[in-house]
Amino acid sequence: MRIVVIGAGVVGITTAWYLAKDGHEVSVLEARDGVALETSFGNAGGVCPGFAGPWAAPGMPFKALKWMFSPAAPLKIRPAFSLAQWTWLMRFVMNCTAERYTVNKTRMQKVAHYSKAQLKLLREETGIQYDHGTGGVLQLFQTKDEVEGGRRNAQVLSSLGIPHRLLSAAEACEVEVGLAGSQVPIMGGLQLIDDETGDCHLFCRELEKLCRGVGVSFSFGARVTGLQTDGGRVSTIEVTHGQGGEGEATKREIEADAIVLATGPQMELLHALGLNVPVYPVKGYSMTTEIKNEAAAPRSSVMDEHSKVMITRLGNRIRAAGVAELAGFNSSMPEAVLRGINERVKALFPDAADYDDVQWWHGFRPMTADGPSQVSRSRYENLYLNIGHGSSGWTQACGTGKMMADLIADRPFDVALS
Repeated sequence: MRIVVIGAGVVGITTAWYLAKDGHEVSVLEARDGVALETSFGNAGGVCPGFAGPWAAPGMPFKALKWMFSPAAPLKIRPAFSLAQWTWLMRFVMNCTAERYTVNKTRMQKVAHYSKAQLKLLREETGIQYDHGTGGVLQLFQTKDEVEGGRRNAQVLSSLGIPHRLLSAAEACEVEVGLAGSQVPIMGGLQLIDDETGDCHLFCRELEKLCRGVGVSFSFGARVTGLQTDGGRVSTIEVTHGQGGEGEATKREIEADAIVLATGPQMELLHALGLNVPVYPVKGYSMTTEIKNEAAAPRSSVMDEHSKVMITRLGNRIRAAGVAELAGFNSSMPEAVLRGINERVKALFPDAADYDDVQWWHGFRPMTADGPSQVSRSRYENLYLNIGHGSSGWTQACGTGKMMADLIADRPFDVALS
């Protein structure tokens, strides 16, 4: 089959890889000038099945209301006159029950662990390098309530057969020796032993090379500006190159046997077809800085439960990411948010880096209201969706890419996903 994948973030490029391995003729269309230059560019760097779960959880609406008055809160809702935002929020609140949380978390856990297994197979098959590490992730607790929450999470992990360790404060500092100089009181931790780390952008660049080696073609600067339909199928894809103005924009139409939409939070193409998928852009921020003191730096990855900031070692760099902000595609970067992330990392690992010399980034996570991503055929028989991965796109990408290849081939999903 001739298949077009729209979007070259980590989800789109892994989808292209698995489709090409199935023997399809695959083309990738990407509006930016290269792979993984938006949501996949500066994420936290964790491949963390152990943490895969929905933001829609019992008690979250109350927390969200409380956090609205904190300038550097981990979840920030900026209300707008937006039907899309309020519709998404209503669905979000409806999923904040214990019953829905259990169902959604179980779905996300299965996909995330399946995806990590697929990533491991890909690494073994190709030798792909992306500053990856296998040192696990340490969830850090500062208060008694957080420790108790960690115990509850450990019970869930045990029921799912996921390896983990509950740690005292001293044991947590043995796992991450750089915490010895922490200026934050530490009361304990939960270690996800099998979770991994890696640079998502570097992975995508290396996977692009591998994709080209198996025949995948890439068109960059190619904006898909329309999908034309004929009955129950998408008949043509309208692609625009160039921006117009001083540079001349050119348009062309292409056809495909199947189209996979992997456009992150960009839902305009679906909305134009009357497909209202509940995906909303949730902005996140990250900082990256060079390690100056090896002994004082994180060995692997720390998820600071108190601030919801994740701090990850990527080769000789530290990447710290946090905040979930619901404000549409607002691209501002408030100083209070940046300062809050920087100060938290500096307080935990004070001597690891020069925290006045950092690179800042923000991106928009494509979040569904309930949590799980959507890997499905649309109501148009040749249009498929691989969207809505939220803050777990890097964690889920290989799994949902393989699932999409299975779906298009009309193969049953792996038994692990039952």
